[in-house]
Amino acid sequence: MSTAFTGPEFTLIPDTSAAVDVLVVGVFSGDDAITVDAGVPDGARGPVIDALTLVGATGKAGEAVRVPAPSLSGLGAATVLGVGLGAAPADGRVPAETVRRAAGVAARALDGVAAAATTLSEEDLAATVEGTFLGGYRFAEFRNSSAPKQPPLGSMALLAPTANAGTEAQARDTVEQARLTAAAVALARDLVNTPPNALYPAEFAERAQRIGSEAGLQVEVFDERYLAENGYGGIVGVGQGSSRPPRLVRLKHVSGVDGAKHVALVGKGITFDTGGISIKPAAGMENMTSDMGGAAAVIATVILAAQLGLPVDVTATVPMAENMPSSTAQRPGDVITQLGGTTVEVINTDAEGRLILADALVRACQDRPDYLIDTATLTGAQMVALGTRTPGVMGTDAFRDRVAALSQAAGENGWAMPFPEELRAEIDSRVADLANVGPHRWGGMLTAGVYLKEFVADGVQWAHIDVAGPAFNSGAPWGYTGKGGTGVPVRTLLAVLRDIAAQG
Repeated sequence: MSTAFTGPEFTLIPDTSAAVDVLVVGVFSGDDAITVDAGVPDGARGPVIDALTLVGATGKAGEAVRVPAPSLSGLGAATVLGVGLGAAPADGRVPAETVRRAAGVAARALDGVAAAATTLSEEDLAATVEGTFLGGYRFAEFRNSSAPKQPPLGSMALLAPTANAGTEAQARDTVEQARLTAAAVALARDLVNTPPNALYPAEFAERAQRIGSEAGLQVEVFDERYLAENGYGGIVGVGQGSSRPPRLVRLKHVSGVDGAKHVALVGKGITFDTGGISIKPAAGMENMTSDMGGAAAVIATVILAAQLGLPVDVTATVPMAENMPSSTAQRPGDVITQLGGTTVEVINTDAEGRLILADALVRACQDRPDYLIDTATLTGAQMVALGTRTPGVMGTDAFRDRVAALSQAAGENGWAMPFPEELRAEIDSRVADLANVGPHRWGGMLTAGVYLKEFVADGVQWAHIDVAGPAFNSGAPWGYTGKGGTGVPVRTLLAVLRDIAAQG
């Protein structure tokens, strides 16, 4: 069994004369000819363009073409890897996400390479680090160590000429913050990719406690007896069908800054979802190992907040359960009582995420936070509405729009969605305060958000991020995203925390 992915070593270099195996350069497409990014020195630009053109490089996004380094070009690399950036922007500023994806493509193409350098860092240093780290990510914990597979990229030298020591220090700090961010995304990916027989609620809680404590967080773990005795009816109800009982984990980053804003994070932690009595189809059910993607993201984010020393207080409340069918499982038609006293008729046991989140939202609001963000692989309807790469963002209008905008700037592409007023009446129950689903499939993502809204305290600025599709990639690798867990929305949550720390 292998250890967790740690990414390549990153160093800074002043020019492209460093002796490395590969130099990664950005390639722009054009109507008549390709061009390369500004970091390629003048004396090498023509020869590099000629060599890449000779083998058919087009510069389109996602392309990676490797050629021998031209002789007499002044480059220290043995070979050049051209990665596509698409058309050159009119203002000359390449978007960070374009750089991040190109760096990810390059990292996947560099398996087996000991040392590389790149000029992409001249376009965006942080994005290059994040893309390189995440593009090379692999989850090999359950692979036989003797299996023949090339090792990931060993080191990446980043072209970042510095005029003075102060600038160099800033560049090193940028690299380290980007590396920590990528490592947090990789942690979320690791948790999602861990199979459910190895990551059940008690084990998930133990891992969260261990890694949280190592990061200096305050951590509390509550077992099934505590949950039953203290009114967590949603978590207990969902977990009662499994031989592996549920947990609730609380992790706190206390900034120590006077007047710091308090942000509550909540993440859905269903370690495996069969659908319960309302069982899912067999095809694709193995991907339900990802149904704790929201929990993985908030755990990784609060740890990252501590590592970065963010001047904002963060509390993560993480409900964990396994949704299984058995003689003890909750049934369609059962009535449960959520934390706080709201009764709920369980119409569909496969709409279980909102039941555990409701308890966690109530508990999070008891801390009277300034902001509350929950995230979950909540509804298949999210993918119907927005596809597999675009999270849906709901909540109080101003904060919802703020989170969506920050998500788009971070490259995770959250999209603001409404709460149509007619949907509330559709979750009325004939026997309880609420039903956990509406009577039809239309607007299912929005209906789930309307349900959660019932459990958010008045006056709390709240956003709900549905990442049912974006949290797990079941298709081919693209950009810096491989197959399996993606780590979405860790970078969105980090962007929001930073924005709150800066602006309140």
